[in-house]
Amino acid sequence: MQKLQGKIAVITGGSSGIGLATAKRFVDEGAFVFIFGRRQDELDRAVSQIGKNVAAVQGDVSNLADLDRLYETVSAAKGKFDILFAGAGIVDPQPLGEATEDSFDETFAINTRGVAFTVKKALPLLHDGGAVIVITSIAENKGIPGFTAYSATKAAVRSFVRTWTAELKDRQIRVNAICPGPIDTPIFDQQAPTKEGADQARAQFAAAVPFGRLGRPEEIAAAALFLASDEASFIAGVDLPVDGGMSAL
Repeated sequence: MQKLQGKIAVITGGSSGIGLATAKRFVDEGAFVFIFGRRQDELDRAVSQIGKNVAAVQGDVSNLADLDRLYETVSAAKGKFDILFAGAGIVDPQPLGEATEDSFDETFAINTRGVAFTVKKALPLLHDGGAVIVITSIAENKGIPGFTAYSATKAAVRSFVRTWTAELKDRQIRVNAICPGPIDTPIFDQQAPTKEGADQARAQFAAAVPFGRLGRPEEIAAAALFLASDEASFIAGVDLPVDGGMSAL
């Protein structure tokens, strides 16, 4: 039997990378998925790739009106839903001495404020007993040069998981985080000015992983499926590392 048969899921950042892989896996396991992302062309391609049981809503998690429109769409189409995967996020590495106010503010607006209001605005539509999954990062626990803002945003999201587990316990809503190591997604290409630079960054991060490689988006999606399913019915408040052992060493 499919693990998410008949479930409704909302995935932010669902048009590429980890979010897209998770959307595909959820649909394969029987769910209907709403994907939310900033770029309409990427959303259109994602819908085509997923192929069935999917709807796309364009918007930005840092814009509260866009989040309202997302949930209005979900409510009109399906009423309530069962699973929220808050996967939207950005990385903009800057050494502290070169950090700009705009980059700092945007990183927090999307990675932290965006996650908080994505979850807040979902609560009226989320079924009791539902699942909330957020994305942290091994950067929350490691001193990675250039990641001042990014690491802090992910540490804040880890704190959210603890607080929300306590706040939502009466509704039996399970809030958990997935803590990825370096995952081979388009984020590498977005950060580097050249293909060679992106490849070099990939190689550097892969060398820091005990398994000697980057993770695949599908490996994060597999962890998300577990946390979203009834197999994780007694798991709440965790920050699950999926990092090839990188955070253990």
